[in-house]
Amino acid sequence: MSVQAKLTKRERRKLRQQGVLELRPNTKQKQAFKLKNIQPITDNQEIVFEEWNDGQNLLLHGVAGTGKTFLGFYLGLTEVLEGESPYNSITIVRSAVPTRDMGFLPGNLTEKSRAYELPYHAIATELYGRGDAYEILKNRNDVEFITTSHVRGITLNNTIVVVDEIQNMTAHELDSIITRCGSNCRIIFCGDFRQNDLEGQGESSGVKWFMRIISRMSMFSFIEFTNDDIVRSQLVKEYIILKDKHGYS
Repeated sequence: MSVQAKLTKRERRKLRQQGVLELRPNTKQKQAFKLKNIQPITDNQEIVFEEWNDGQNLLLHGVAGTGKTFLGFYLGLTEVLEGESPYNSITIVRSAVPTRDMGFLPGNLTEKSRAYELPYHAIATELYGRGDAYEILKNRNDVEFITTSHVRGITLNNTIVVVDEIQNMTAHELDSIITRCGSNCRIIFCGDFRQNDLEGQGESSGVKWFMRIISRMSMFSFIEFTNDDIVRSQLVKEYIILKDKHGYS
């Protein structure tokens, strides 16, 4: 038996994240389409990795530019691509909250909802270094995207669920998503209540109510990202710090 085979799943994850261990050769990865190894940059990002490796579900909350969605997508992919993984795919869930220009987009509701997938195209491009990465993942059924409109009545099995922009979801939507989780299902919630697009839509965000419940659940780890965790750019970091300083949050 090889040394790698004797490692626990948590030990393999940590070594893989440190760049010491590659994903197993019997995974879906191929040399021409290979997931980059990502390391945590801030203390809170390090906590995210540690809590995920300990088997926790996650709620990642905090200011823009801290890598919440990026980390959720990446950690989900490492699980799906791991050899002998019980997870077949990542299921990305997002609410199709209308924005100022959404009603003018061509096509039906399904076609319009593709606009909400653009952030995941960008993340996949960065993780794989190629512009068609997201489409490849979708075509291989490694990634599925659904809106909260399509959650009712389904059961999510054998999947990592990444629920993004949770501040744009009502209490009913958040309740519907978490109660869809079936066997071999782990879930990562990402969002920031300060970036709420529901205002003016006649609905109220349920994120604060939801966070109070999740923070008391033993199966969840709640990580709060602050200005110190902003990694998108120095420009973004300086802007958000000054905005907070002058009370415009």
